[in-house]
Amino acid sequence: MSCRKAVTSASSNFSLQSLRHLLILSSLCYLISGFSERDRAHHLMTTYPLIDGHNDLALQLRIHHNNRLSQIDLHDVSKLATDITRLQAGHVQAQMFAVYVMCGAQEKDAVRLTLEQIDVIRRMCTKYQEFELVTSAQELKNSKKIACLISIEGGHSIDSSLPALRMFYQLGVRSMALTHTCNTPWAESSSKLYSVYQRQNNSLTHFGKAVVEEMNRLGMIVDLSHTSWETSLAVLNHSKAPVIFSHSSSYSICNHGRNVPDWLLLELKKKRGLIMVNLHSKFISCRDEANISHVADHFDHIKKVIGAEWLGIGGDFEGAVSFPKGLEDVSKYPALIQELLHRNWTEGELADVLRRNFLRVFEEVEQVRNELNSIPPSEVQIPMEEVQNPCRLVLRPPDPRGLPSDQGPSSGPPGLLILAIVLLPSSVFLIE
Repeated sequence: MSCRKAVTSASSNFSLQSLRHLLILSSLCYLISGFSERDRAHHLMTTYPLIDGHNDLALQLRIHHNNRLSQIDLHDVSKLATDITRLQAGHVQAQMFAVYVMCGAQEKDAVRLTLEQIDVIRRMCTKYQEFELVTSAQELKNSKKIACLISIEGGHSIDSSLPALRMFYQLGVRSMALTHTCNTPWAESSSKLYSVYQRQNNSLTHFGKAVVEEMNRLGMIVDLSHTSWETSLAVLNHSKAPVIFSHSSSYSICNHGRNVPDWLLLELKKKRGLIMVNLHSKFISCRDEANISHVADHFDHIKKVIGAEWLGIGGDFEGAVSFPKGLEDVSKYPALIQELLHRNWTEGELADVLRRNFLRVFEEVEQVRNELNSIPPSEVQIPMEEVQNPCRLVLRPPDPRGLPSDQGPSSGPPGLLILAIVLLPSSVFLIE
């Protein structure tokens, strides 16, 4: 007899004695079901280990160690929420490691900094035998280690250059968020107050569409976390491949601008995309404190709106400041799965959330790439007038008049300062 039936049967014969039995039985059932759900969660995650959509460990390596891996042992890093031991305890089989470069580097040294962050992730995943760098859905499925995927968190990393995007792909990048907390010249961020580029058209420019098209052609996943809703909708309408929100939650549960409203979730479903729920407390409860129940509310709501087939997990550990009680680090993921089991999620639904949904998206992105393999690399360039960078160099054919050919974004600098050296009698410079 199940616990629920036993409690129901006992409660039908009301007496003081039966009330005592009922309380004891209810307590025992609670404990048994709790252990059972915990064990089921661990067993399920052993069979279907997690693919986590977002982690900023590489950022912390730069901040604390200037990317010197020799200064840290990633098996045990108590000051962080992520290390190898806790990834294993949390049944994390694959981690999307973010390449994050601050918006202050836009149109300065963003490309160099991006290369350095890609380098540290590649070195990290080579140094530790528990890690393995993967660049395809098949490699991800076959990996027996903690698979490392590389994503770029912010389109400013490519400096409005499709060749830079292609070279990042060659280095192993398989996903890119179109913006971070700043607009690019071609896409709008959800953090509009912090944007440098302001446009009346807050959607996606012609060059922005070219970026999406080239990502489709390469087989790079388009990530809409941090983009404005208008840009997200434009991408969903333009992309040939499914897209993801790698670390965003439900706007209906917490009305933070980084979260996704129901109408946009429905558009995401039409594109066969994926929303990977962010665990940052401010995106979960709209406060600095949250708990596992608050997180589960986001899963329940999104499942109600679009179904479990379009859900994943993108923790945002090492990038966010505060996390829910009981989900403080990557080892605690089984507690979330236990809570969802307690809320009557099926094991099939949770297997989808843990990994199968992401694998489907990755495979479909690669399928679109294969369908587009006859299309040559795009040679679209962003118009110079759309880039607010006076230092951007443009090489032109030699001028027949013998003038320099390395000119800026327009036919010449906005003003020309001519310094004339005038020879004057030496007596002028005498000090009396």
